[in-house]
Amino acid sequence: MIQTSDSEEADMPSDDLDERLAGALERLGHVTRTMLARSAYAESVSPLQYQLLVRLRSASAGPRVSDLAVALDVSQATISEALSAMRRKGLVHRRQDLVDRRSSVLSLTAEGEALCDRLDQWDGPLRQNLSGIGEHEKAVALRVMLQLIADFQRDGIINVARTCLTCRYLSETESGERYHCTLLDVNLGDAQLRVDCSEHELAV
Repeated sequence: MIQTSDSEEADMPSDDLDERLAGALERLGHVTRTMLARSAYAESVSPLQYQLLVRLRSASAGPRVSDLAVALDVSQATISEALSAMRRKGLVHRRQDLVDRRSSVLSLTAEGEALCDRLDQWDGPLRQNLSGIGEHEKAVALRVMLQLIADFQRDGIINVARTCLTCRYLSETESGERYHCTLLDVNLGDAQLRVDCSEHELAV
């Protein structure tokens, strides 16, 4: 094993660190995709169908197919096909929108809710390993990852990111806490930042 001194590590270019961080994130992404896929297929649904279950459960109002396609970065045809399969499995209910009769409202059936609850445990191994990391380190890591997500959203690489760092209600503070949510009127530290907020409104 090759060992380096502290001075040698300090001389390593920062772009090498960026490359290694990007590589580590790619590895983690592969692990999470694999865990999610295994859990979903064990319940006879695809990873996309599970993502749709989660979106439908968290939506305050029945989302349209076009909204789901934008949120998940896939085509409307792909979403429609997945929803049709989910309706055949009895996981999703579709009814006519009483306000706009040209549109449909999607919601989960009782079977869909139960399946979503079971699949919520797909990340158990990940949470177990995170439990051994200090709270400060996890809070900083959360802020860094949410900042990357916010940057990707602002650059148009992803369409939807309902995080605190992309929300119009978030402002920075001069106090000990880093941020303030003007909607909820609460200060937020790194550890309180939300990954997916139902009250989110995109900052202009």
